[in-house]
Amino acid sequence: MSLKSAKEIWDYLKIEYEGDERIKGMQVLNLIREFELQRMKDSETIKEYSDRLLSIANKVRLLESEFTDSRIVEKILVTVPERYEATITTLENTKDLSKISLAGLLNALQAQEQRRLMRADTTIEGALAAKQQNVAKIKEMKSRILENTGQEQNQQMQKGSMETIRKPIHLANTVEKRVILHSNAGEGLMHSVPYVIRRDMKLLSAKIKISSKVK
Repeated sequence: MSLKSAKEIWDYLKIEYEGDERIKGMQVLNLIREFELQRMKDSETIKEYSDRLLSIANKVRLLESEFTDSRIVEKILVTVPERYEATITTLENTKDLSKISLAGLLNALQAQEQRRLMRADTTIEGALAAKQQNVAKIKEMKSRILENTGQEQNQQMQKGSMETIRKPIHLANTVEKRVILHSNAGEGLMHSVPYVIRRDMKLLSAKIKISSKVK
């Protein structure tokens, strides 16, 4: 393309400049729309959110459009979650928010964020310590239950053994009582004592054999 006159050159530059300005204006509008739609996520920190906003603002500035820090301050004050409400209320009572700097606002919000994280760490440590204590108590209770169960079983076994021993002793006591009864009946019946003893001893022997077979 050959431009001969000054007028032709001027007209060409005017068309090109207007085209560039139109494209820049559309880009700026898109970036401002993106900026206005930004919201802080629950998983984000103040630094991450502010960096995201500053990135959009710097793109607008590169297109030779004005974008002030006060606009970013207003955006942060309006869009941060409720957990920062206490800090914002304190700033409202102590400072003029229309004149607060971006750095001052970010420092105040980050300080609250760090305090909250420290309290959360302390709470988690306390919960872990309590959990460990509960586990120890449960183990101790299980140990006591097992110990008591073992003692009861041993007592039952000892009781069964004593019952087995008492049975022949009871039979012997029966023989002894019968002998005494016969002896007290009179001298005329004393001659039957050997027979009674032999008979009771046979019964005792038979009962002991039967008892061992049953076992």
